[in-house]
Amino acid sequence: MQDQEGHVADAGKETLTSVQTSEIEDWTKYKDDDIMQQQSSIQAEQAVKTQFVGDKEPLSSLEAEYHLGNSILLEKIKVLSEQYAALRRTRGDGNCFFRSFMFGYLEHILESQDQSEVHRIKASIEECKKTLQSLGYAEFTFEDFFALFLEQLDNVLQGSKDSISHEELLRRSRDPSISDYVVMFFRFVTSGEIRKRSEFFEPFILGLTNASVEQFCKSSVEPMGEESDHVQIIALSDALGVPIRVVYLDRSSCENNSINVNHHDFVPTSDGMGNSGVSKTTNPSITLLYRPGHYDILYPK
Repeated sequence: MQDQEGHVADAGKETLTSVQTSEIEDWTKYKDDDIMQQQSSIQAEQAVKTQFVGDKEPLSSLEAEYHLGNSILLEKIKVLSEQYAALRRTRGDGNCFFRSFMFGYLEHILESQDQSEVHRIKASIEECKKTLQSLGYAEFTFEDFFALFLEQLDNVLQGSKDSISHEELLRRSRDPSISDYVVMFFRFVTSGEIRKRSEFFEPFILGLTNASVEQFCKSSVEPMGEESDHVQIIALSDALGVPIRVVYLDRSSCENNSINVNHHDFVPTSDGMGNSGVSKTTNPSITLLYRPGHYDILYPK
């Protein structure tokens, strides 16, 4: 993306309560090196065969991927199946977190028809625009991405001639001219939030890389195909005021010989505009399954 000029807004005025430091540091336990190689081969295959957003499939389909793997993973999949009914895969091309969030959120609005939530997030998006402008981004560099997401948001609300069905939402999510633009919208929103609150995010970025906040945003947030970590999830959730649950399928040890599946709820303390409260509830409407280096969408029973 283009090199942007401008000052970083005073992060000292921001409320730094999104996620406690200990919770962020706990993320490292999910980097399960023992299955990283297997997951990498799965992702390589997905990048060729999987559509941007796949069809919904039973959670039991995960078992086929690990039938020759560690027994703990198979047991954890069984535990997952007690709470979750289905999985929707996204392509493992580095954009899977943003793509999963995109489809999960728009699908939630399509099914809930929550007009107050649409009104709320539109106001948050306006604040995101102001943030980018204050950071020195020229509007023409991001306005098309913002406009396209807002169009999809309006279209999933029923009752107008432009309203779309679930089938059409899925088709659009597989169309690069729409799907990639929406991914870029989320990348700009995320980058703006990280830069705006640079003092908050800097320690965690230094824990991942030696890059500065600006370098991190230029190299790891804004470009297509760059994978997302806890920093990007926190920033996007906070910027838009949308809670996100991430469930981890890993080989972490289980206490008392019981098989447990860990999850973390990324719950913003503001609505994306610095106001108290988030989108009606802190119970996340979007649930993602994380395996090392990859995100898919989970559907509760």
